[in-house]
Amino acid sequence: MLRLTELRLPLGHAPDDLTAAICERLGVTPADLLQVEVARRAHDARRKSAILMVYSVDVEVADEAAVLARCAGDIRVRPAPDTAYRFVTRAPEGDFSRPIVIGVGPCGLFAGLILAQMGFRPILLDRGKVVRERTRDTWGLWRRSELNPESNVQFGEGGAGTFSDGKLYSQIKDPRHLGRKVLTEFVTAGAPPEILTEAHPHIGTFRLVTMVESLRRTIEALGGEYRFQQRVSDLVIETDPAGHRRLRGVVLESGEVLHSDHVVLAVGHSARDTFAMLHGRGVRVDAKPFSLGVRIEHPQSLIDRARFGPSAGHPDLGAADYKLSHACSNGRTAYSFCMCPGGTVVAAASEPGRLVTNGMSQYSRNERNANAGIVVDITPERDYPGDPLAGIALQRRWEEAAFQAGGGDYFAPAQRVGDFLAGQPSTSLGAVIPSYRPGVRPTDLSACLPEFVVEAIREALPVFGRQIPGFDDPDAVMTGVETRTSSPVRIPRGQDFQSLNTAGLYPAGEGAGYAGGILSAAVDGIKVAEAVALALTSP
Repeated sequence: MLRLTELRLPLGHAPDDLTAAICERLGVTPADLLQVEVARRAHDARRKSAILMVYSVDVEVADEAAVLARCAGDIRVRPAPDTAYRFVTRAPEGDFSRPIVIGVGPCGLFAGLILAQMGFRPILLDRGKVVRERTRDTWGLWRRSELNPESNVQFGEGGAGTFSDGKLYSQIKDPRHLGRKVLTEFVTAGAPPEILTEAHPHIGTFRLVTMVESLRRTIEALGGEYRFQQRVSDLVIETDPAGHRRLRGVVLESGEVLHSDHVVLAVGHSARDTFAMLHGRGVRVDAKPFSLGVRIEHPQSLIDRARFGPSAGHPDLGAADYKLSHACSNGRTAYSFCMCPGGTVVAAASEPGRLVTNGMSQYSRNERNANAGIVVDITPERDYPGDPLAGIALQRRWEEAAFQAGGGDYFAPAQRVGDFLAGQPSTSLGAVIPSYRPGVRPTDLSACLPEFVVEAIREALPVFGRQIPGFDDPDAVMTGVETRTSSPVRIPRGQDFQSLNTAGLYPAGEGAGYAGGILSAAVDGIKVAEAVALALTSP
């Protein structure tokens, strides 16, 4: 097979035009093409008046050697990469210590899946509920302001990514094409096949729910075991005379002890009590940078016109997104985060008396508004020095402020962009109707954010407005606060993926500081599962 890249065709081209472009590139006729598969499809909208579709395709031809010789020197024609996934080992015959996976978000889910596919019969623990019950609890917050601290946007089967835009792309280096393994398993579980080819694939919440259920059935059929509503409250650690620490199992909140020498820690970025437990038990935990800010909403039609011009609304383009960044005069960077085209702002709290926002989209991305986090970077050295858990305290401080500013009932504080830029509270909202549920209350968001964050966002919004006309429209609405951009801690690990000071503990995914999003977390879960499997089968 050959991989052809940078095949450019006009928006709305006929299907046969792609075949013609392939033949022209290779100097062959359609009869010479034995097989054609689209590997990637994207669009180039830099010229709004002439948007192009850009393809990479894998092609089987009658005489591959002759074609390669004829195309020598053209870097756009190369042998197709081998993207097949190969298991690093298989479970041994007889008895072995079953690995435990804590957390069944994207990272834990794929760690469990790979271990199950290799025959290791993992035990998967999650403090939350199965995804359908979790969904009902989440709607309880959105509709009735009733928060279940153990079953919400952050905790439960599927992890925080279940209630998100379902983005399935990242900027991680992936020389082994592990991301392809993730996408292939998602398609097997019911995702639309086009996620294998789209440059920016996404799924959306409702489809993620059914896929998570399908993956659970697969893991259980392979001998894996799920245990929900099982919060890990302690670790069983042995220390030898030389001071070397070795994990021997976990203690559940019920008091039950599960023995295992190999435990994957995939708890997500909001398991604050677990981070405190780990730190208290001597597991090395470091403070890590993250960001703080708000969610901003505009009409999706505004973003479509700004990005696609007269082609806005074309079915091959879908809802437009954006990615913005500005280096501010106060030394901070303000940037867009987790942009959700045609989506909604959602209540994402996991602790009583604290308020958190996030963004979510369905697969159709057809809601009225676009939303994104507009956040500002913060660092341990500058903003919360001296304590590995200080970032958590900082998050809680501003989440509590937002809860009070919203009225103390999980309504969110909101403000018109025009009022925010003018430094005055909002007493009403304008043309942009906020999507956050259970609802919002107009107020002054500067009471819910550090002063340097307010300064940075005020400086950045007009800059973004020059890049996307209307971005700083006075009636655009901001809702606070966005605090869970990433984990506030990192649990350092070695090249064997084990904790630096506690053998047998495998920190993984976003909560441990090694991923940022569904795809990268799932890929990290695969890598950690492979490390566990190799450790279990080593002499």
